[in-house]
Amino acid sequence: MVSGDLEQFIRDLPKAELHVHIEGTLEPELLCEIAGRNRIPLRFRTVKELHKAYQFHNLQSFLDIYYEGTRALLSEQDFFDLTWAYLERAAQQNVRHAEIFFDPQAHTDRGVPFDAVITGIHRALEDVLPVFGLSSRLIMCFLRHLSADAAMRTLDDSLPFKDWIVAVGLDSSELGHAPEKFVEVFARAKEEGYLTVAHAGEEGPPDYIRQALDLLNVSRIDHGVRCLDDSTLVQRLARERIPLTVCPLSNVKLCVFKSLEDHNLKKLLDLGLCVTVNSDDPAYFGGYITENLLASQQALGLTRHDIYTLARNAFEASFLSAGEKARYIGELDRFMQAHPG
Repeated sequence: MVSGDLEQFIRDLPKAELHVHIEGTLEPELLCEIAGRNRIPLRFRTVKELHKAYQFHNLQSFLDIYYEGTRALLSEQDFFDLTWAYLERAAQQNVRHAEIFFDPQAHTDRGVPFDAVITGIHRALEDVLPVFGLSSRLIMCFLRHLSADAAMRTLDDSLPFKDWIVAVGLDSSELGHAPEKFVEVFARAKEEGYLTVAHAGEEGPPDYIRQALDLLNVSRIDHGVRCLDDSTLVQRLARERIPLTVCPLSNVKLCVFKSLEDHNLKKLLDLGLCVTVNSDDPAYFGGYITENLLASQQALGLTRHDIYTLARNAFEASFLSAGEKARYIGELDRFMQAHPG
């Protein structure tokens, strides 16, 4: 059990989330609602059946369910509702800043227009700021199990909306789809002014992390937990302060680790790496950012200072301006001073 004072401390802590897939926030209740209004039949007839289906033995078994859920999303309003539901929940957990992934190919390949996807998401991101004071950035991901040519076409589709997108990323099935497959796409994205990130070292080997850094020139690594298999890589990550956006509950749910007690989050932190905690696909993995922090604290014995470091790392690793980072870190430091423990 997390002590009452520490639990409240974690709940109230100002947070930044850097690794959340908006399609992965599609809760069963909202999925059923959207599927119903769009007359999209689902394999699972009830919310209860959907909850039961959220048991996975690896990344691919999750993705099969994940992509089935995306079939229900058709209109700009669907993407607005999806994004707003996440932002409302994030605000309740005192997320002050969120950097959100979206997978346009999961929708455009079904005939949904790119502009319907991004306009619905962007409208929610804009509307939430005056309501909850939650800032955000949007990251467009390429599906790595599809071709590099398909990714390049998606990059072309994004260009009219460049002002709405801060970075491009790489997600979906990692094994067998090394970062080097997308070198030309990421080089073109950089030319267009996008920052870059990539999923690497979740199921894939440490070399995928190295490829993401050296070939894709990414600003941070999403997941990255396999880095401990390569001590030279760990030293580099620490020396260069390369952020890792770690997702503990996701890693357990997808059997990257057998249990949260086996997770290497604390080791990464103690080695001086710029580690952050995030929720990944929270509707499927049993928790949003607060639940990830609470569960990690209990399983790994994280101290109050550990929790603070994770939160500060996230603001530092964000794509906010230097001034915005300073403002949020000041808010975090004032919170710590008011809650000395």
